[in-house]
Amino acid sequence: MSGHSKWANIKHKKARMDAKKGKVFTRIAKELTVAAKQGGGDVEANARLKAAIQKAKEANMPNDNIERAIKKGTGEIEGVVYEEINYEGYGPAGVAVLMDVATDNRNRTAAEIRHLFAKHGGNLGESGCVAWMFERKGYITVDMTEEMDGEEIMLVAIECGAEDVFVEEDTVEITTSPESLDQVKEQLDGQGFSISEAEVTMIPSNTIKVTDENDGEKLLKLMEILEDHDDVQNAYANFDIDDNLMEKISL
Repeated sequence: MSGHSKWANIKHKKARMDAKKGKVFTRIAKELTVAAKQGGGDVEANARLKAAIQKAKEANMPNDNIERAIKKGTGEIEGVVYEEINYEGYGPAGVAVLMDVATDNRNRTAAEIRHLFAKHGGNLGESGCVAWMFERKGYITVDMTEEMDGEEIMLVAIECGAEDVFVEEDTVEITTSPESLDQVKEQLDGQGFSISEAEVTMIPSNTIKVTDENDGEKLLKLMEILEDHDDVQNAYANFDIDDNLMEKISL
């Protein structure tokens, strides 16, 4: 979990900055369009679309933007046709990197992603080279307060249907099956817990310890640049960086 946790926490803080640049809306709009194209515009019959709409609302995306993106996906209005691809590669220190990409030009995007990997000490790999190291899971983080008991939250989460629970200093990380995510989130919400994140994501089955400061800096820079790429919807990695080293590294 630590690899996912470290990058997830960085992304969570970074998302606030991205929102100012409009990048969050662009990424969500693309996800809405792709989800509607694949599963139709009926929210109740399309779980992926329902999750994308929820994410859009959490980001305060205007309803007009949401509706327009969905209609582009269903073909009600003209729009760009996106192709979904998974890219895989290795970052500095041999860290596995997996990306969800949505593009209207596969050749252009592949060349750009390959260049970013090469520039920052990694290399883009063949299909299947690292995907086996990740598993799709529901992921929830609960903010801890001084009054909260981590073990109590752990028991409640398991009773709600969680698969695993990890208690950190100021957060509790919960994993579920993708299908159980909404159910567990709703039950935790109903019991008054403060949920800062809830999503279906890819969690590494094992992690690589990064101890070299130079490798750590290059790795986090690579991850940041991949996340900033217009065609990359999500980027995942299986690194673990010690907190002391993390403090020395600035993005």
